[in-house]
Amino acid sequence: MKNALRKLFAPILNIFENSKDEYVYKESHRTILIAVGSLFLVLSGAGGWVAVQAGQAGGAFPAIIFGLIGLVCLIVGFLGNDKAVANIWKNR
Repeated sequence: MKNALRKLFAPILNIFENSKDEYVYKESHRTILIAVGSLFLVLSGAGGWVAVQAGQAGGAFPAIIFGLIGLVCLIVGFLGNDKAVANIWKNR
């Protein structure tokens, strides 16, 4: 299942996995990345809900941006290799 998801999200993962730089990885980086991604998704959902309740279409833009950031963090956190996680944090 993980290999199928890695193939599906390969365009996103390749951005972070294909650098030639050295990196420093700690397991806590992955845990924090997953937590931050989850928080961004919660923020996105709450912002979208408030925008709908207020009838403000302009609130959709931040909700979409926060949602995309949250999804990328979760995809890299769960499916990315150690190098991808380190590249998100820019640890070298």
